[in-house]
Amino acid sequence: MFLARPTFLRFLCVVLVVVIYVVESYAAVTEAFRICSVGESSRPKRPGMPATLSHVALTAVPIDGYDDAFRIIDECAVKGEPSEQLFDAVRLIDKKALKIYPDEGHKQTLWDTAHGSWKLQLATGGGQKTTFKSIPIFAFAVIDEMNFGNGVGINADTIFLSLLGPHIFNTQRRQMTITITDMYLGSNQVTRFVPQFVKDAMGIGKRPEDFKRAPAFTFIGASDKAPVTRP
Repeated sequence: MFLARPTFLRFLCVVLVVVIYVVESYAAVTEAFRICSVGESSRPKRPGMPATLSHVALTAVPIDGYDDAFRIIDECAVKGEPSEQLFDAVRLIDKKALKIYPDEGHKQTLWDTAHGSWKLQLATGGGQKTTFKSIPIFAFAVIDEMNFGNGVGINADTIFLSLLGPHIFNTQRRQMTITITDMYLGSNQVTRFVPQFVKDAMGIGKRPEDFKRAPAFTFIGASDKAPVTRP
């Protein structure tokens, strides 16, 4: 049984850590490989479990450049290919976020729109980098009212490795703090088999207060095709 092979398990853990790092880059753009959305009765039992597509429109205060910026973001997210204008489009939404989402109602709608399952498409790589690059493997993220999950696989139907845990959303800051409680290989929950040093390295079982800086994402914007986040 492959679970008895610690080298293989460590390799998968390293792969997932790399994916998490990429996702936490300045602004990760994801496409509408949306599997489930807010308002649906069907929720994935684990990350990557198919459900029905639906769309939720984002209510935002219109500002100059907003429509053009999100048109660029959506087009790049769907294609999985960056453009020269993408960074500036994301930057505009980020800098104008206080005007776009001026109250808790607008921020709540942003949060609701980001619910679902998303294929990770583009990221800058963190730091001061201003160039988006395509993510070279199939990676995804899942958000619902209770949990955040992410992982890697071949496609939406074949997931190798995924993590799942409850999140805490701060509406005022548009920020989601994440925790990890469970690891899956395929459809099998394997948390109890994971070595403690791997759990410690990946933060499995830790609470937000156990970190000097808990892992979190700030939502820059979202449409029915692409949410955009930064750490």
